[in-house]
Amino acid sequence: MPVDIQPYLDRKREAVDRYLEGHLPAPHSSPAVLHESIQYSLLAGGKRIRPILTMASAEAIGPPPAAVLPVACAFELIHTYSLIHDDLPAMDNDDFRRGKATNHKVYGDGMAILAGDGLHTMAFEWCSRADLVTDVDPRCQVRIIEELALGAGTAGMVGGQALDLQAEHQRVEWEALQQIHAHKTGRLIRAAVRAGALLSGATMTQYEHLTGYAEDIGLAFQITDDILNVTGTRAALGKDAQTDGERGKQTYPSVYGLDGARRLARECVDRAVTRLDGFDEKADPLRGIAHYIVNRTH
Repeated sequence: MPVDIQPYLDRKREAVDRYLEGHLPAPHSSPAVLHESIQYSLLAGGKRIRPILTMASAEAIGPPPAAVLPVACAFELIHTYSLIHDDLPAMDNDDFRRGKATNHKVYGDGMAILAGDGLHTMAFEWCSRADLVTDVDPRCQVRIIEELALGAGTAGMVGGQALDLQAEHQRVEWEALQQIHAHKTGRLIRAAVRAGALLSGATMTQYEHLTGYAEDIGLAFQITDDILNVTGTRAALGKDAQTDGERGKQTYPSVYGLDGARRLARECVDRAVTRLDGFDEKADPLRGIAHYIVNRTH
């Protein structure tokens, strides 16, 4: 792992946080409670891996346009909306997220649903606004919006969540487990990486290699999440641990054991890094992020 990956992550996370804070509706603007609820979850911290991947992917090709930041942050809007909805009683019924009470515990189920809805639509607004995406060919902009939609929708994250719900208390095979998580986690990560590649004008070969990289680290990310749910603590994770087993969820540790799951995650990272062999040192952040994903503790 590049020794400077944590400073890189810190710099990019700070840039994302500044952009989010500067472009959200003010919490006191009408409807005030809705905007307060949105800020409560979105500005509660987090690793910001998805927007950072968009920026790192763009940088791996060449100097990215200014539009990389609003596009990258759109993926964080989608991710946070998904967390708010995942935590609801009808879904995972969680009490804590990012070290704080979950959104519905503070604002109620209805307002939490609306906060997620607001973040979801805001993501597409940011990617389509002419005053934010100022230096990108319109055809490229449309492709990025398409990637965002596919990564978040029924062919991506939402579809994966539906498959995950259906699989609770069921015994699933490897192919079904992989399908769940390729959609639930992997497709939005893939879309984030592809969006960065599109913004910087990647060649078809570069685009294909970055797509493979994203699919591998998306799977590694989910496997690591499954492992941490077993081995982590609420203090480290910012949310309750050992919940997957209680809910009857099918996870990589439940199917392959902890050692087997760790081995699978490492294999994914090794494949991901190999896919970057044709890139120079500008792709080092992507290489570092791949290793960070499986070595993280939260």
